[in-house]
Amino acid sequence: MEIKKNDYFDIDIIDIGINGEGIGKINNFTVFVDGALPNEKVNIKIIKVKKNYGYGKLINIINPSPFRQKPICEHFGKCGGCNLLHLSYDEQLNVKSSFIQSNLKKIAKIENIIVPKAIGMDKPFHYRNKASFPISFTDKINIGFYKPRSHNIINIDNCAIQHPINNIVIEKTREFIKDSNISIYDENTGKGDLRHIVTRIGNKTNELLICVVINNDKFLYKDLLIEKFKDIPNLYSIVINYNTNNNNVILGSKTETILGKGYITDYIKDLKFNISPLSFYQVNPVQTEVLYKTALDFCNLTGNEIVFDAYCGIGTISLFLAKNCKKVYGIEIVPDAIKNAISNAKLNNIDNAEFFVGKSEEVIPKLIFEENICPDVVVVDPPRKGCDTALLDAIGKTSIKKLVYVSCDNATLARDINYLSNFGFNLKKIQPVDMFCMTTHIECVALITR
Repeated sequence: MEIKKNDYFDIDIIDIGINGEGIGKINNFTVFVDGALPNEKVNIKIIKVKKNYGYGKLINIINPSPFRQKPICEHFGKCGGCNLLHLSYDEQLNVKSSFIQSNLKKIAKIENIIVPKAIGMDKPFHYRNKASFPISFTDKINIGFYKPRSHNIINIDNCAIQHPINNIVIEKTREFIKDSNISIYDENTGKGDLRHIVTRIGNKTNELLICVVINNDKFLYKDLLIEKFKDIPNLYSIVINYNTNNNNVILGSKTETILGKGYITDYIKDLKFNISPLSFYQVNPVQTEVLYKTALDFCNLTGNEIVFDAYCGIGTISLFLAKNCKKVYGIEIVPDAIKNAISNAKLNNIDNAEFFVGKSEEVIPKLIFEENICPDVVVVDPPRKGCDTALLDAIGKTSIKKLVYVSCDNATLARDINYLSNFGFNLKKIQPVDMFCMTTHIECVALITR
């Protein structure tokens, strides 16, 4: 049967994709349907046909899933922020674990480990402590989030997963734009001044930092900006970030503090961290504690161990580990992050953590073979692309027996586990932690031993 654009079909949805789309089949032809859920029968209109698959528009739900729920946000389906708001939260946790199970089977060739249910939140809304709002001008001022698979901005005045203070920040930003008549950045032409508003909020302290991103090397409206923002509750600091690069990277390298200290303070358990606009800091602080506790449990420290923390960033995991082991060595390629890590260690009176700037795959062999420092456990928390092959090779050639891998992309985790099996490493256990409720993203911690 030939399947053509604009054809209508009734199909059974049998799976869910990594972007939250329903997956069904017409004979052996796979169709992706935004808004459909597994165990549903739906009526669709074919909107795009490729050689082996196509895309369908959801027209009608004939038999709804027992886990379907009404999205609490009017922007759902238009905005790209959440893609599982129509699925019950408990079932979201099951779905996320099944993503990991599937990748372990397909990519790592592991069949004998059952992935447990993801650890979720009691209150899975308004959890994000960081927001980045792009700004554009069409026939009106647009501040919000991008529409899926586009750079068209959907205006947001109330987001289900962001901190509620952002609603006031957006409202005050609109007032500032109207009163200042500042030009708005156009990414097509590279012209216009105001690009983004970025906010960071301390979960334990409630301190608010607002960062205004400008496509210029000077900003003429500092006094008016302070005047407009000064009554926002818990405002602690305002920073101007200068970014004149014509790309989609949000922040430039130069910042100027015009109110407060240029950073806020927050806590993970009893550890204190200073967070600037450029600092990497997990966006869900409640679940960060769960994630790090899981990593700590997998390390199984007695207090006498030496631990290496690769991709250590500003030292969040390193300092968490330092309180439970003899010595931590943190390695990170970004010099500013290491400066932050050193100052965070001082801030918390931790003296058994040492930090190195460099590539983990170069620093770790040096520590082992030149300094004769052999770790009892290595913790890695790489970016989405996973661990550098050179790092895995370096670990493989040492006598390291235990690796605790904190992953934000389970496909690259599965790939790295498969690669490490060449050196005699095996996945011992794994635990997903839901850091990004209402989306398909999932973090997990894996214990990999030799």
